Amino acid sequence: MSSCLHIIVKGRVQGVYFRAYTQKQAVKLNLNGYVRNLANGDVEVVACGERAAVQQLAAWCHKGPLLAKVSEVIVNDHPEHEAFSEFEIR
Repeated sequence: MSSCLHIIVKGRVQGVYFRAYTQKQAVKLNLNGYVRNLANGDVEVVACGERAAVQQLAAWCHKGPLLAKVSEVIVNDHPEHEAFSEFEIR
């Protein structure tokens, strides 16, 4: 069963390699989508793939890489209106 999640990660998540590590995790889990920094200091993730793998990435976002200090993670279903062929850093 395929699923797509929209994840907002809050806290000290920019300048700590959050995007690079998220991409690494997503590729390892065979997910498509993207990760990007938002102007307000949050990180946005859209991850699509097997439901279990998407859930694993969402769980990983609660801790992130070593230097990150995650304070909140907001997870919602994402309507798959974009066809992703890879997981990219935007």
